[in-house]
Amino acid sequence: MPVIALPSLPSPRRPPHFARRAAGLSLLEMLLVVALIAIIGVVTASAMNGGIDGMRLRNAGKELASQLRYTRTQAIATGERQRFAIDPQARTWQAANGRHGTLPESLEVRFRGAREVATATGQGAIAFYPDGASSGGSIQLQVRQAVWQIDVGWITGQVRSGPQREHP
Repeated sequence: MPVIALPSLPSPRRPPHFARRAAGLSLLEMLLVVALIAIIGVVTASAMNGGIDGMRLRNAGKELASQLRYTRTQAIATGERQRFAIDPQARTWQAANGRHGTLPESLEVRFRGAREVATATGQGAIAFYPDGASSGGSIQLQVRQAVWQIDVGWITGQVRSGPQREHP
C-alpha cells in the first residue's frame, strides 16, 4: 500500500521576545510618572505660596488668632478679665491660663494697642472682658513682602485674621 504524504501544517511560530510584551506602560513606569508629577506640584505650590517662610507666617498668624480667641473665651467663661500679652522684640506671647509661645525669628512683629493695658515698655497687651468686649488692638506679622494681619475689635472683641491684601 502506498504511503500518502499529508501536507504538514505550519508549526506555530513563537514571536520574538520583545514582541510578546503587551503595548503600554509597566507599573514601575506609572509610579515614576506619578512621583515626578507630585514633586513638580510641591515645588510649584511652595514657590507660589512663599515657600517655608510663607508657611511659617500663616501658621504663626493662625496660632496667634486662635490664642486670642481662647483668651476671649476664658474671659467670658470665668467672668474675669483676661489678658493676652505679646513682646514684639522677643517674639513671645502669653495667653490665658499660662499658655505661651514664641514666633519664628524670620518674622517681623508689630503691635498696636492701648498703652494702658501693657505691663512693660516694649510689650503689647489686649485685655478681654467678661462681656466679650476687649481693649482692641492689632498684630502684624511680616516676612519679606507678605503680611499677616490680626485685628481685635474693641466693642465686640471679635478676632479677625488673614493675609493683608494690597489696596489698588
